[in-house]
Amino acid sequence: MKKTFVLFVLFALPLLAYLFFASGVNKFAKLPTVTPDIKEIPAWKSLNGEEVKLKDKITILGFPGEAILYNKGNAFNLNQKIYNKNKDFKDFQMIMIAPLGTEDKAKQLLSELGRITDMAGWHFVFAKPEEIQKYYDGLELMGQLDDKYGTSNVYIIDKDLNLRGRKGQNLKGEDEYKEGYNTISAADLHNDMADDVKIILAEYRLALKKNNKRKI
Repeated sequence: MKKTFVLFVLFALPLLAYLFFASGVNKFAKLPTVTPDIKEIPAWKSLNGEEVKLKDKITILGFPGEAILYNKGNAFNLNQKIYNKNKDFKDFQMIMIAPLGTEDKAKQLLSELGRITDMAGWHFVFAKPEEIQKYYDGLELMGQLDDKYGTSNVYIIDKDLNLRGRKGQNLKGEDEYKEGYNTISAADLHNDMADDVKIILAEYRLALKKNNKRKI
């Protein structure tokens, strides 16, 4: 009994305290689900022939469209504000869905970002424009892809294929809705998205500690 109490103090309490203070930032006790049970990414072409999947990973999902290099500033913002701060979490990844024919642009982007960052957690997959549109429609969002099949927004997908964000009443009783995070805005990434990613990572860290505790 004493051992269990000590383990709780050492592991659970710090995580609960973190969740309490972090939730005070985004005003939700837990990051809400915007769209449940989204579809897994099909077996589309990837840059290195690797299998790219959402399941069992915390994913930042993006749709850069055909103008990958034109909008590379968005990728730089995302890389600096979100990826670099969380890349050491082993189940954290970035997945970008782009049209077939943009492979060389994606390679160039990764090469440029790779000069300052380990890009092992970045993945690109490629599909026909109509396939990308259909997949995006399945996310059931208010936003839309542009005429190049891209958007400046990125989305948080949890390990169980739920798209997470801000939906419903926050702790102040105010209605709030946020389905994606605008990579054009460094402030949006640095503030809202950084806070929300912290919340979801803390959720899984707490779950992992609980599972480990049961095994003792």
